[in-house]
Amino acid sequence: MSKPKHPRTLGDTEAQAVTRNIRISPRKLNLVAGLIRNKPASQAVATLTFSKRRIALQVKKTLQSAIANAENNHQLDVDQLVVTTAEVGKSIVMRRFHARGRGRSAQIEKFFSHLKIVVAERAPEPVVPRTRKPAPDASEAKAA
Repeated sequence: MSKPKHPRTLGDTEAQAVTRNIRISPRKLNLVAGLIRNKPASQAVATLTFSKRRIALQVKKTLQSAIANAENNHQLDVDQLVVTTAEVGKSIVMRRFHARGRGRSAQIEKFFSHLKIVVAERAPEPVVPRTRKPAPDASEAKAA
């Protein structure tokens, strides 16, 4: 007499980690999450390690948790992992007040966020170097 098993929403080659109620606004957290979207997991960890933003440490912990979930729970190859999604969501808002002049008050809002990182096993895409177009000659430019 137990509940039926919840169906898995992710694919067989995907793993996720979720961190809830992070004390930062979603706008600021999304800037850091945007740094790691669609990057290989090792490159994303390096990016977060050297980021100057305060919240980068918590995002890095969440990413490392997703990588560990992929390795231990789903037997995925760590070297082939890519950050497919880094979703940022709005959480609670603490409301405080700030005393102002003439007996008035002003509201202060302290935002919290949720973070969900999904990593997937993919073969690394080969980097194709760009080829430059040859510069037009001066004689061709004058003729035109």
